[in-house]
Amino acid sequence: MNWTVVLPELVLSLAGLAILVIGVLRKPDGTPLAAMLTLGAFLVTGLLVLTRPDGVGFYGQFLVDPFARLAKILILIGAAFSLMLALDYNPRQGLARFEFPVLMLFATVGMMGMVSAGNLMTLYVALELQSLALYVLAAFARDDVRSSEAGLKYFVLGALASGLLLYGISLVYGFSGTMDFAALGHLLSGTVSPGLVVGIVFVIVGLAFKISAAPFHMWTPDVYEGSPSSVTAFFATAPKVAAMALLLRVMSGPFGHLLSSWQLIIQIISVVSMVLGALAAIGQTNIKRLMAYSSIGHMGYALIGLAVGTELGMRGVLVYLLVYVFMSAGTWACIIAMRRQGRAVERIADLSGLAKTDPGLALAFAIFMFSMAGIPPLAGFFGKLYVFLAAVQSGLWTLAIIGVLTSVVGSYYYLRIVKVMYFDAPVEAFDRRSNLVGFVAAVAGIFTLFFFLFPGPLVAAAGSAAAALF
Repeated sequence: MNWTVVLPELVLSLAGLAILVIGVLRKPDGTPLAAMLTLGAFLVTGLLVLTRPDGVGFYGQFLVDPFARLAKILILIGAAFSLMLALDYNPRQGLARFEFPVLMLFATVGMMGMVSAGNLMTLYVALELQSLALYVLAAFARDDVRSSEAGLKYFVLGALASGLLLYGISLVYGFSGTMDFAALGHLLSGTVSPGLVVGIVFVIVGLAFKISAAPFHMWTPDVYEGSPSSVTAFFATAPKVAAMALLLRVMSGPFGHLLSSWQLIIQIISVVSMVLGALAAIGQTNIKRLMAYSSIGHMGYALIGLAVGTELGMRGVLVYLLVYVFMSAGTWACIIAMRRQGRAVERIADLSGLAKTDPGLALAFAIFMFSMAGIPPLAGFFGKLYVFLAAVQSGLWTLAIIGVLTSVVGSYYYLRIVKVMYFDAPVEAFDRRSNLVGFVAAVAGIFTLFFFLFPGPLVAAAGSAAAALF
């Protein structure tokens, strides 16, 4: 049974229940306290994740290994950054309610369960725990039509994706007789039936929706634009890591022996995501929609490593996710700082001449844009380098070449933002930003800028995490 393997998740869940009660008792001024307690719970949970030994619990349904540990730390970092941004953004938008940090906390519990899943049923329950909290967060600004629309679209399309995933799980179970990852890996080492391969395809489709990979990306631009920016910052960090890590575990573990059956599907999804992310963002005028298409492209790059199907490829994906969490959190800190006369602004044109009115914010924005474009020596360059190297070493030259070409095309819209900030005529300055937003942008910026000085330990951690999958 070994229930101690779920101690971090258990502590976080109990903390969530306690914070929920405190929030109710302290109404209407319990929101700051609930948020600070949630940040404290994230810190304690992170320490537990780092100090707990490897193990298997609940008869193989829950796994703790270096892979799960690294993914959980990235999830907690993304969630903590997003909550810090919400502490500034939500009160200014009239969204200061104690339920917000509690929903983020329970979504994080679901994400941590996803990356430790050792059984298809554990996978589904954890995924739904995350999804249900995210649906509510998307529609959190209930008086805003755009937010309500975002929540409804995310819920309807998310329910469709969950149905496809569950159908795939039922096919896999029906043709194999088990849902346990270890047992599936043993059974699928021999000849498999076509029905089981169809089930795997449905599982891939369901999980591709969660990482917003094309052509299952339909919800992403509208949800990113319509949701409150603090929620979108959360969507762009922790859930992306959780869903991609879950996809890595499922495809390399129980379905790893069937690489030849699903490799082409992942390659197609990767190429379509990279091309769509590079081309569709060019005409965007709203920075939140632009970042939505950017995230689709980034997931396409990360999928290159999964398509390779080797330990080296998985290491590349994990390095990419590690870099992406900091790049994305920093970018959204800069977007949340876009506020003029007490009102949030979202147009790229609102950044005109920012280098003259706020040089610090313009510099941070430029660092993140150059990094997302993959320009050396910033962290984003190394993220792409490791997945492209894995593809080249495995002979997937076409995938690597398409990745490089779409990176060049995608650089256009990142550099356009830098051009607008540094070369266009200045407009009215933004309002003074809070210390928390500045802190998140500074930490993420320092990591992104100086990653090339200390890549060794982080790449080694990603390597040992990838080795745990095989």
